[in-house]
Amino acid sequence: MKNLIQRTLTGIVYVAIIVVAICAHPLLFAGVFSLIVGLLIHELYTLLKYEGPQWIRILGISGGIYLFIATCLYAGNYTGYAIYLPYLAILLVILISGLYIHNTNPVNQWGIALFAQCYCAGTISLLCFIPYMISPDYNPVPVLMIFIFIWLNDTGAYLIGSWKGKHRLFRRISPLKSWEGFFAGLFVVVASSVCFACFYEDLTWYQWLIFAFVTVISATWGDLIESLLKRTYGVKDSGKILPGHGGMLDRFDSVILASPCIYIYFEVLIRNGMLK
Repeated sequence: MKNLIQRTLTGIVYVAIIVVAICAHPLLFAGVFSLIVGLLIHELYTLLKYEGPQWIRILGISGGIYLFIATCLYAGNYTGYAIYLPYLAILLVILISGLYIHNTNPVNQWGIALFAQCYCAGTISLLCFIPYMISPDYNPVPVLMIFIFIWLNDTGAYLIGSWKGKHRLFRRISPLKSWEGFFAGLFVVVASSVCFACFYEDLTWYQWLIFAFVTVISATWGDLIESLLKRTYGVKDSGKILPGHGGMLDRFDSVILASPCIYIYFEVLIRNGMLK
């Protein structure tokens, strides 16, 4: 009972922070999510048992935070592409440092550092472009809907999967996930997308429908990728920063893969007019 209360309170605070950060102001969005990116990278270094110099770890966290803020500014037309030059310099320092640091496996150090940039910073930073895909001004609705769809999918999949789940979705990686839960989550999200289409007409009903499908499928893959990471390193949760919920990666694993997939969807099929 105590764990349920703790989990519920943490969930309420988490959802409130995410919603306010997305909807209130683009600068608040940049600030909160850049901090999230930093926490994700820090947690990933710990999960992957990084043993290199701590200044490389700090540089990687700082680089990820910088990348997100730079992308927010670039996406909002506050600055040009030159803002990415310091980030490129950070990547070069990480690579060159391997030549001068005396440890047994510099390749492993490079792998963890660059994987963290790709997996955490690079993917989440693509969220910065999505508010500007429908209109030139900051529009929080598409980003907010990614999170809402993921939350609805998780809820539907958990309720039906724990009740009727018999056929394993990916037994080798996540033995508790079932096809029944997957289709239940997909149904809930697709049904909700049709309802949202009635109130938000900047996207057509079929654009909403595809939005829902892309989010659920990519979010499921994102969840499985993080499950594979945890299974490989023998841990149950990626961290303990969120009482009752585990770590930041546990909460953002779906968003990590959904972000680039939704960005591609909006850029290719909607912004370029291929899906009118």
